[in-house]
Amino acid sequence: MPSFVYLGLIILAMGGAGAWYYNSTQAKIETLTAYNAQLTANVEQMEAVNKTNQATIDQMKADFERQRVQFEEAQASLNEIRAQNNQLKNRLGKHDIGALAAAKPALVERVLNGASNKVMRCFEIESGAPLTDEERYATSAKAFNSECPWIFDDLVARGVLIDPDATTTSESNN
Repeated sequence: MPSFVYLGLIILAMGGAGAWYYNSTQAKIETLTAYNAQLTANVEQMEAVNKTNQATIDQMKADFERQRVQFEEAQASLNEIRAQNNQLKNRLGKHDIGALAAAKPALVERVLNGASNKVMRCFEIESGAPLTDEERYATSAKAFNSECPWIFDDLVARGVLIDPDATTTSESNN
């Protein structure tokens, strides 16, 4: 056989191999393009889910912080109430009321009635009753009400009480 036939067969084999390579490469390119499109869509979906998750996490952190602050406020209030209870316990523990009542019943009755009236007034103030002029112009916690002096401090802090040195009056009752 002549050499040009071999050359033709070689060229034909190379052309066939090239066509096969081209077709298989194009098929791989199409497959990879489809995979790439799917992966891109998945990445976009994951980014959207991540944004939602991050927003949820941020909201949970904010809620936790708000609850922590509220817990600390409640704990501080509880500690204040405990201190007030201890103060009252110490005041009541200093005297044997039974022995005093047996020795001086009229005096004990007057003291207990006066203290009871002051305690009831504490409940009234805490329940929103308007302040009397005497309470409104009190200059100290003891002058305000010796049975619940902490209310005076609270009212001063909230700006409810009228400063005796001020020329204007407050319209707030409590």
